[in-house]
Amino acid sequence: MVFKANQASKFNEHEYRDFRSFLEKSCGILLGDNKNYLIDSRLRRIMRDHDIDTLSVLVKKVDRIGRDPLKQKVIDAMTTNETLWFRDRHPFEFFTDTLLGELSESGQPISIWCAASSSGQEPYTISICAEEFKKRNLSKAYRDVSIVATDICTEILEQAKAGVYEMLALNRGMSNDRLNRFFSEHQKGQWKIKPEIQSRVDFRQLNLKESFSTLGRFDVIFCRNVLIYFSSELQNKILRNIHSILKPGGYLFLGGSETPRGLNDFFEVRYYTPGVVYRKK
Repeated sequence: MVFKANQASKFNEHEYRDFRSFLEKSCGILLGDNKNYLIDSRLRRIMRDHDIDTLSVLVKKVDRIGRDPLKQKVIDAMTTNETLWFRDRHPFEFFTDTLLGELSESGQPISIWCAASSSGQEPYTISICAEEFKKRNLSKAYRDVSIVATDICTEILEQAKAGVYEMLALNRGMSNDRLNRFFSEHQKGQWKIKPEIQSRVDFRQLNLKESFSTLGRFDVIFCRNVLIYFSSELQNKILRNIHSILKPGGYLFLGGSETPRGLNDFFEVRYYTPGVVYRKK
């Protein structure tokens, strides 16, 4: 099969099965049936740039133990980076209006992990929430907030670290008021997150299939709209690992449609209007 840049690739069943197996083994993503178009659209340029004609050849090159630049490129390309500011709104309102106040009463700094940071919208949203809480509580014992933000995709992490966004991205959830308070104009059509927001966030590369015990321990973990891409077995493993690094009574935010099997074994549900958050048992 010859790969042509102007023609959609047709992958046979064997090639497709091998690539799907590689993807799940490497990063946990469970690719459904009949996703040829997705593979073709995301890997076309990589295959062309590396003079690779078939999907089977690509799999042979990347299906190996350890880090490899081509392997990372393929994983980056297949990772979904759908994100926006203040996604679903209510988790961040509850976090700001209720949780930060409760956690501040301990007298200790507050540590947060954003488990799928993508291009930075969610961890910077969390940092904006912390800044707004701080301004609102100047006369009280405000506690410092630190945020570890991880993603498997190295290329998207570099974008997140830069903290520079075009208006098209900012229009997806960022109000004009917050734009003017927490961003400064960078170049024509671009805005950069201000240092007081950016400095709270520590971006790191992480594969959720691997151990993340070295990250530390956290009061709150945001793992939203991530588990839906994984098998039930991997979801359960990740939940166990999250539970192990949450501090006693710590909180976990999941996506609105995520209710993985075994969740109630590790967490109790705390309801708020109109959502839920999970507290470590």
